Amino acid sequence: MAEFKLISDSTCDLSADLIKKYDIGIVPLVVSFGDDVFKDGVDITVPDMYAQVKTRGTLPKTAAAAPADFIHAFQPYVDAGVDVLFIGIGSKFSATFMSATLAKNEIGSERIRLVDGANLSSGTGLLVLKAASFRAAGDPIDTVVEKVQNLIPKVRTQFVINTMEYLYKGGRCSAVAALMGTFLKIKPIIKVKDGTMHVGKKPHGRITAGLDVLVDEVLELKDGLDPEFMMITHSLAHESALYILERLKGQLPIRNVHETDAGCVISSHCGEGCIGILYILK
Repeated sequence: MAEFKLISDSTCDLSADLIKKYDIGIVPLVVSFGDDVFKDGVDITVPDMYAQVKTRGTLPKTAAAAPADFIHAFQPYVDAGVDVLFIGIGSKFSATFMSATLAKNEIGSERIRLVDGANLSSGTGLLVLKAASFRAAGDPIDTVVEKVQNLIPKVRTQFVINTMEYLYKGGRCSAVAALMGTFLKIKPIIKVKDGTMHVGKKPHGRITAGLDVLVDEVLELKDGLDPEFMMITHSLAHESALYILERLKGQLPIRNVHETDAGCVISSHCGEGCIGILYILK
C-alpha cells in the first residue's frame, strides 16, 4: 500500500466515522462572534452556533485556517519522512488554500502536495474519499494527485436552501429578495460551478419541492454517476435526508451513500434546514 498522510479542512463536512475510517487529518476553520473565537467542529457545534445566532441576533463571521495551523498539521509528517496530500475548500471560497500554500513554502518541503478542490462542503469531501480509495489501492501520491485533479470538474455539488434569512444576513441577497423569497416560499437551489456558487432553479412551496428537484436530477443521471460514493449533507435536516434516501432507495448503483452533517462554517452561510446531494460523474 502507498503510504502518505491525507489532510483536508473542516469544511469537507465528513463525519467523524469517515474521518477515522480513512485516516484523514482535519484542519479547522474559524467561527467568531465578536471577540469570541471558535475552531469549527472543535470548540463549537452547529446546534450551539444556531443558539448563539438566536441569542445574539447576528451571524458569526468565518475565517480561513491560518498558515500556522497548517504548519502544525504538516510538519510532524514531513519530519517523519511521510508525504502529505492536502485537498481543501476551493480557493475562490476561502483563503484557506492560500494559508496551506504559505505553510508549504515556510516548511520548504517537496513532500507536501496541495490540491485546490474548487468546491465546498462534502463536494470536497468526495475528492478526499476518492483520494483515500486510490491510496488504499496502492497508487503513489503523485498518481493520486493527478486522478483527483481529473475528478474535480466532475464533482456536482448542489444544495436547497430552506430559509432566506442566512443568505440575507450574510449579504448574499437583498432585503427585498429575502422578503419576497420568504413570502413566496421559494427554496432556491445553489450549485457550485467552476469553483463558484450559482443559483439554479427556484422551486416554490415546502422544502420537499426543492428536494424533488435534487432527486429528479440525480435519477436522470443514474448510470452516469461514479459508483463509489454519494453524499447527503445537511444542516440539522435529518428528516429531509430521510426523504431523499427513501426516494433514492434501490434506484442508484452507488455502493456508499453517506449522510453527513454540515459543519459550522458551511451552516453559517446556508442556514438551518439546508440540504444537498453531492456526487461525481463518470
